[in-house]
Amino acid sequence: MKCLRLWLSKLSFRTGIILIVMSVICYVISFAQILLPISITAKSVLWVVFFGLAKTFQYSGLFVLGAEGIKKVKMWWKKRK
Repeated sequence: MKCLRLWLSKLSFRTGIILIVMSVICYVISFAQILLPISITAKSVLWVVFFGLAKTFQYSGLFVLGAEGIKKVKMWWKKRK
């Protein structure tokens, strides 16, 4: 786990933002697929897969960004408003 965390922390700020955006996309897909006309079993499998991917991207992105990166994102968001 420490090896993975160390490797993720070496990635760039841009990579962290991309991972966070990917997590948002996976969250949207995981809930939007409920509207598809497919069986309940298929919907359940799709939900588990995309929700799991979303969580993986979310936590990976947070590890890449770190505390300083999260502060940068918050400052950018406040300036934007």
